[in-house]
Amino acid sequence: TRCIGCRACEVACAEEHDMFVPDVVNDGAFEKVRKTSEKQWTVVNKFETEKGDVFVKKQCMHCYQAACAIACPTEAMKQTDHGPVIWRGNKCIGCRFCMVSCPFEMPKFEYDEWNPKLQKCTMCFERLEEGQKPACVSACPTDALMFGTRVKNLEIARHRIYSYPDQYVHHIYGEHEVGGTGYIYLSAVPFDQIGFRTDLGKKAYPEYTKEFLYAVPMILFGVPAFLLGLNALADASRSVPESEFTLEFDVDKEEKKR
Repeated sequence: TRCIGCRACEVACAEEHDMFVPDVVNDGAFEKVRKTSEKQWTVVNKFETEKGDVFVKKQCMHCYQAACAIACPTEAMKQTDHGPVIWRGNKCIGCRFCMVSCPFEMPKFEYDEWNPKLQKCTMCFERLEEGQKPACVSACPTDALMFGTRVKNLEIARHRIYSYPDQYVHHIYGEHEVGGTGYIYLSAVPFDQIGFRTDLGKKAYPEYTKEFLYAVPMILFGVPAFLLGLNALADASRSVPESEFTLEFDVDKEEKKR
């Protein structure tokens, strides 16, 4: 595959953000499917598929209409002008509504810390402001990760599918899911075989509750009710079938050989 499972992205992320650096050689990470955590903003998982082992990077998807940012009553979770969704500790009141509302379960709370924070991938927005690429992208040795504008990356993705129709699933994950995401993925195997939710639909989560927000004051019961609505929507979607920057992740198995 284009992603070889080296986990250089995990190491680069940890070093960039002063977190625990994983022992990618000896920690046995591929023995199970991992979720991101307050100590690891991005993880690479291995999936056994009909076309062999496939490695997939997981991190915050940076939705273009981010439910976590809309749910936050103090704007501690905020979408920047360039697209990345970030957390601002000076505004956070610890309500954790962002955690309840996220369809990808990305915001993580430091339950074991005396002064807890919300942790998740920031797409290295500080590096973006300095004209640099995210640390994970810069570290990737095989170009499994590509960084650029959404328009350009979607153009590249469509071209690959058109040029190699037998090598790709004819779907760009993140182009339409929950209104579109900052991360988009190509794959040689169906997305449900490599850990992706395929039941989310195209409508952005905040659109389901927009009328409610305008009609109901944000009083004591208002915010919890709104978040319960988002959580119910997330649960239901599990059972019932434009910003500037974007990241593309390619799990293609054959194109690199060409």
